[in-house]
Amino acid sequence: MNLLLISNSTNYGEPYLMWPRPYIKEFAEKHGFRKVLFIPYAGISLSSESLDASYDVYEMRVKEVFKELGLEVESIHRKKNPLNAVFEAQAIAVGGGNTFHLVYQMQKNGLMQAIAERVKGGLPYMGWSAGSNVACPTLMTTNDMPIIQPPSFECMGLIPFQINPHYLDKNPEGHGGETREARIEEFLIVNPHLAVAGLREGTLLEVSCKGIELRGARPMRLFRAGVSPQEFDPGTDISFLLES
Repeated sequence: MNLLLISNSTNYGEPYLMWPRPYIKEFAEKHGFRKVLFIPYAGISLSSESLDASYDVYEMRVKEVFKELGLEVESIHRKKNPLNAVFEAQAIAVGGGNTFHLVYQMQKNGLMQAIAERVKGGLPYMGWSAGSNVACPTLMTTNDMPIIQPPSFECMGLIPFQINPHYLDKNPEGHGGETREARIEEFLIVNPHLAVAGLREGTLLEVSCKGIELRGARPMRLFRAGVSPQEFDPGTDISFLLES
């Protein structure tokens, strides 16, 4: 498989998708694609009057960035037959936003299995935030509010471990709720068979036939049941996670 699993689209104070642009361009050149099928279902625009309008806005936002990288983008919501679009795609990108809504729409349209089959066959896959969550076995380590109930929490299982995107080491000053680490540890008590990669902003995981590598500017924090959390620096080969 060829995966680019990105923690976040945008660092504070930067233009949209600024920090991962070099990685996306390199990924496209490495795997030889120029057209990208975009999955916009996580994006809900507060300024739009409908979901379709939200998807239009999201598509345009991604299209403008990818055009600068020499890539063409078309959103799946414009396709009369979404499954055919998946089977004809050169590459797939799944945008961030609300993971529950993304999973609901992917399951409703029968896309989970279709995309998983193509990606396991070598189709390049990019996802950021929610788009990285759905590459995991389940959506249960998302940070999002469940604004809609999908039929199942099961996702594509392209990787055998979980990702917690936008991972924070501590709460903002004055916040009295659980830390992200505490929430992940709760998850591990109930799901001890799944490891969780806390992906800090500005980092990504690249999965290929050679294994899996952490890339970006900050370390990753790995959580496993019964083991103290571990830190891994960018550039580290963490292929052992594929054997989880």
